[in-house]
Amino acid sequence: MNRLVRAILSFGPGFFAIGYTVGTGSVTSMIVAGSTFGMQLLWVLLLSCLFSGALIYAYGNFSLVTGETALYSFRKHLKFGKPIAILIIIGVTFGQWNSLIGILGISSNIIFEIAALYLPAIASHEYFAVIAIAAVIIGAMYAILLVGNYTLFEKILVLFVSCMGLSFVVSLVFVYPLPGEVARGLIPTIPQVEGGRTLVAAFVGTTMASATFLSRPLFIQGKGWTGENLAQQKKDAIVAAVLVFIISGSVMAVAHGALYNNGESVTDVLDMAGALEPIAGRLSLTVFFFGTLAAGLSSVFPCLLIAPLLIEDYRSGKLDTQSRMFRIVTGIASILALTIPVLGFNPIRGQLLTQVFNVFILPLVIVGIILMVNNRELMKNHVAGYFLNAILGLAFLFSVIISYNGILALGAQFQ
Repeated sequence: MNRLVRAILSFGPGFFAIGYTVGTGSVTSMIVAGSTFGMQLLWVLLLSCLFSGALIYAYGNFSLVTGETALYSFRKHLKFGKPIAILIIIGVTFGQWNSLIGILGISSNIIFEIAALYLPAIASHEYFAVIAIAAVIIGAMYAILLVGNYTLFEKILVLFVSCMGLSFVVSLVFVYPLPGEVARGLIPTIPQVEGGRTLVAAFVGTTMASATFLSRPLFIQGKGWTGENLAQQKKDAIVAAVLVFIISGSVMAVAHGALYNNGESVTDVLDMAGALEPIAGRLSLTVFFFGTLAAGLSSVFPCLLIAPLLIEDYRSGKLDTQSRMFRIVTGIASILALTIPVLGFNPIRGQLLTQVFNVFILPLVIVGIILMVNNRELMKNHVAGYFLNAILGLAFLFSVIISYNGILALGAQFQ
């Protein structure tokens, strides 16, 4: 057991990547996709995880070789680095704070629904109960941020991510798709129906999250890795990408098995409950909800962290979780996170729309690292090779197509 724990903790920064990537936004997208289109969008998930792994690796390698962080190096070495870095901070913060609002909304609803399963008497007090739960969650997270450091954050994320992964894989045992359906999902197609474009953009917005890549150098710095950890960093990036695919694919498959074949779709948090309980019983429903809750809580930490981390990255290139600025900005984010519970919005719809916004800054984030890893003056013998450049180039093309798709999706939402 001690060896297992040490092995898990050796991949520490990778858990932050999973925490940013697999939150309730990702779970919501996978549930909606699996229930509406079956496994048809599995190819989008596969490509997103492939490109995410390459970007996690590229940002990590650049940090270990140069000793610099992302936005600090953009500001320092790129011709228009300052405006590019500022635009990235604004875009990523906007996307992550929007995601945080949706995450807290869904997480507090999930806790309420789990409690209502065993205590039906509280069902009539849903609105105030959800607000109280949301306030307790965000208050506890903020308190931990005020007194914690990288090591504590990492251990908490290890716990949440482990519970999340185990819960979803166990849920897959109860309901699963046929192998032929999985194989057909790897053939690239976009559903030509209402909401299809939104879902594809939401997929990429949550799986290829810019915050995951930009924060990578800072978390590597917090872990204490140096140039001697290049091989470990590569393994960490691969493990993170593979686990994201397995966990997210499991959620999609469970939704497919429970909802798609019955012609049911997800519009509310309880829809998954109504489908799973008759098939596999209350225990399996609780396990799935527990996994979704762990996904949400594993994303609250990174989303609260992102704005002050990016600002400090731009200013000094250092990881600082004890500054006054860090406490003020995370406090503002904590208050904003209560928006959906207080206003009583549908958390499923709110979470999908917030994920779409995350794709728009992605092409700029990819171009920035392409320029950095090909800078011979900085990278010396570790300059990017043909294979990495090819993957990053395809990732950029993919991000541009998805961003355009996201624009069309948002336009359709407001017509």
